[in-house]
Amino acid sequence: MVMTRTLALLGCLIPFAAFGQGAEVAFGTMQQDSSLPVEVSADQLSVNQSSGTAIYTGNVVIGQGDMRLAAPRVLVVYAEGAGQIDRLEATGGVTLVSGEEAAEADRADYNVADGTVVMVGNVLLTQGENALTSDRMVVNLDDGTAQMDGRVRTVFQPDEEAPQGEGQ
Repeated sequence: MVMTRTLALLGCLIPFAAFGQGAEVAFGTMQQDSSLPVEVSADQLSVNQSSGTAIYTGNVVIGQGDMRLAAPRVLVVYAEGAGQIDRLEATGGVTLVSGEEAAEADRADYNVADGTVVMVGNVLLTQGENALTSDRMVVNLDDGTAQMDGRVRTVFQPDEEAPQGEGQ
């Protein structure tokens, strides 16, 4: 399913390096059941047959299993003559969530054929207490990697069970 690859990017976000202007991020393989239904809810739906698009607006939530994509607006563009989804464009503040992992950005563009998700604007990636931020993140869903660009910042929280030094 389309949402399978889109939402699978949330699984196991483990940063390799986040120094300087760019960072590579590994994404673990998430076992997503594509046989589960994809549910879309929104305040409004507008379909344009001539352009092959559909626009969901107002509190849009797309879900499959325990994963969710939420945004104020999602444009669905269908492949010409195929009746299949070519790409999704979520705008207005996008949140992708699965368990404790989450990714947020101003917008997210998912190209189904390329298997890439480009998140742009105030990108925030979290896993538990750890966080990475950047201006742009490109996720390759086929090989499970991502590239973060534009003033990358990482915050790693110390292990709560790590022993503290004397006098601390």
